[in-house]
Amino acid sequence: MTARPEMYRFHNGEKAPLQFAEAEYATRVAGLRKIMADAGVSAAVFTSMHNISYYSGFTYCAFGRPYGLVVTETECVTISAGIDAGQPWRRCYGDNITYTDWQRDNYWRAIRSVSGENGVIGYESDHLSMMQKAKLETFLKPSSMVDLYEATMRQRMHKSEAEIVMIRAGAAVADVGGYAIRDAVKEGAREIDVAMAGRDAMEMEIAKRFPDAEYRDTWVWFQSGINTDGAHNPVTARQLQRGDILSLNTFPMISGYYTALERTMFVKAVDPASLRYWEANVGAHELGISLLKPGASCAEITHQINDFFEERQMLQHRTFGYGHSFGVLSHYYGREAGLELREDIDTVLEPGMVISMEPMLTIANDEPGAGGYREHDILVITEDGNENITGYPYGPEFNVVG
Repeated sequence: MTARPEMYRFHNGEKAPLQFAEAEYATRVAGLRKIMADAGVSAAVFTSMHNISYYSGFTYCAFGRPYGLVVTETECVTISAGIDAGQPWRRCYGDNITYTDWQRDNYWRAIRSVSGENGVIGYESDHLSMMQKAKLETFLKPSSMVDLYEATMRQRMHKSEAEIVMIRAGAAVADVGGYAIRDAVKEGAREIDVAMAGRDAMEMEIAKRFPDAEYRDTWVWFQSGINTDGAHNPVTARQLQRGDILSLNTFPMISGYYTALERTMFVKAVDPASLRYWEANVGAHELGISLLKPGASCAEITHQINDFFEERQMLQHRTFGYGHSFGVLSHYYGREAGLELREDIDTVLEPGMVISMEPMLTIANDEPGAGGYREHDILVITEDGNENITGYPYGPEFNVVG
């Protein structure tokens, strides 16, 4: 009978070009090893899509299966399911082990083959489930465990020059989607029709700019009327009408890196009540951009924008924080929670961080000016201020369309 292994190395074909040079990943892993050494960690066992992508370049598709990355003093090994065959190895920095599903928990046996037993294991408290934590303890028998969630998050918050180049390209792709959406807006068009125009334009632009990349997950949330009240409301088949408030939201995904463009728009005409809210939100947006500079804390910036809205008796319409970090993240993975513009975040901005400015007001459907107003730009923090890498215009002069 043919032997059925617990794991194997299926290094099929040649390594593909990754989104960054090997030296970039080597630097990231070296930074991680310093974090591990300072904490006395012998093996870091990552389970999240964002950390696996950040340190190895491999962005997995779980589909109900666990994936991992094990980093020790000498090893950097992705752990992937057999269904993916050689793709994880071709698309990762370092080594790869494929685990089989011929018996339960071969995933943890593969991890153990790299980490060993009785070590000090680093893990991510924001991702490791209770069930998988119990299995980690059973198979790896750690002498102790150290949470690496915050330390790795703070490493990811500081972008390298190569990352900023990638993010800058993503912002330009988002602008391409924005212009395609603007061209597609007309009375009678459905939200889904307009969204597809923006998505298709972005995917074509990504393929042109990054011919060696993997293409997946680029999307558009294009909302109209009452559907603008939430920032993440799904697209519908609602038809656009004259005077509708619109929310343009383009999200290119390039090798695990998400960028965004978000704009308020109106179909052909904007009424006075709506214009008042829109202009106020644009004012808050411009104020916020002016405040993003080294030495400013997230909380301080938030309070100043709050004061702007309070003076206009609009603060009660604010729906979320005013911005967040960019990098390896998406709507279903990743979040550098320590770099968000909220009252309870005291992080001080530093050069090399990348953050959005995105104030939003939501007015209830039974009030004049009903709808959601949101503008969103991406800013790179520089030595003396910021660089706005979003190019698509905001405000009423350009965005009453159709």
